[in-house]
Amino acid sequence: MQGVYQTTRQAASSRASVLLLGETGTGKELIAHALHRLGERRNRPFVRVNCGALSENLLESELFGHVRGSFTGAIDNRTGRFEAAHSGTIFLDEINSTTPLLQVKLLRVLQEREFERVGDTQTIRVDTRVVAASNRDLAEESAEGRFREDLYYRLNVVPIWLPPLRQRREDIPALVTHFLNAYNEENDRYVVHIEPRAMEAMQDYAWPGNVRELQNYIERAVVMATGDELTFALLPPIVRGESDAPRGAFRRMDFESLAVQLVEEGLAKADDDACDLHSRVVDRVEKEVIAQVLGRCDGVQIKAAQRLGINRNTLHKKIKDYGLDNGDNGTGTKSGS
Repeated sequence: MQGVYQTTRQAASSRASVLLLGETGTGKELIAHALHRLGERRNRPFVRVNCGALSENLLESELFGHVRGSFTGAIDNRTGRFEAAHSGTIFLDEINSTTPLLQVKLLRVLQEREFERVGDTQTIRVDTRVVAASNRDLAEESAEGRFREDLYYRLNVVPIWLPPLRQRREDIPALVTHFLNAYNEENDRYVVHIEPRAMEAMQDYAWPGNVRELQNYIERAVVMATGDELTFALLPPIVRGESDAPRGAFRRMDFESLAVQLVEEGLAKADDDACDLHSRVVDRVEKEVIAQVLGRCDGVQIKAAQRLGINRNTLHKKIKDYGLDNGDNGTGTKSGS
């Protein structure tokens, strides 16, 4: 995070586009605000646009404005966000959600600093600093044709990657103290002590929702506390390790991030001198993959082997090794086609 702060300070005084990358809840909007406040535009407008919250037509009007009669419901002229952010900063959150057509128009604004309102022919020039954010890898999105390569390179002048909270667990005590102070003041409370068991639980938890999730749980604890201590009992069951994550809780993260988290969790639960790390992680994942594919193939091994891309005999051996032939994990198997 010190590297993030240093890059933020250096980039703040420039006009260069900044691309913030990281999972949901890692603090991308906070860094965008910091880029604005630390730069020469601090006294100018800071305008945020959530690109994932609007359809293409509505987002185009939101960004560039429109003139009366340009579409149904356009009863008056409207100033767009780029124009409203003139001489200041515009923060384009979830820019990976934009459509190819809108990406062309964004590229023009970045390169030429000009655009037309929807339904108008008059060109408007702006001096707007662009900060964009994405919770997906735009290089990968570009390689797979889901995001314009030229726009990616134009945005990626100064990239800043915000690490997930599970990769910087040493920051958790400082973050907890910060949020305790903030919510004590906001709610007129005095929760100033932290039970060691509670801190240990928070540092062991994976935090799929990152800093935002931690912030929400601290606010809840402050509100629900009856004394001056944040106790283990005030944490939700999932943080205490007493319940599994709700279905879909991790689906906000990409596959690569999930893989990293899975390995980290497997290593964290192993002893320092453990010599079975492969079976703890890789074999366990393989067992789960085979079990789920068999389930989707109604237990037919030939079909499952084709889906998995492995030899049928290899699959048969793995089914026996993992105990899946006797219905383990709720999966029965059939050798026939």
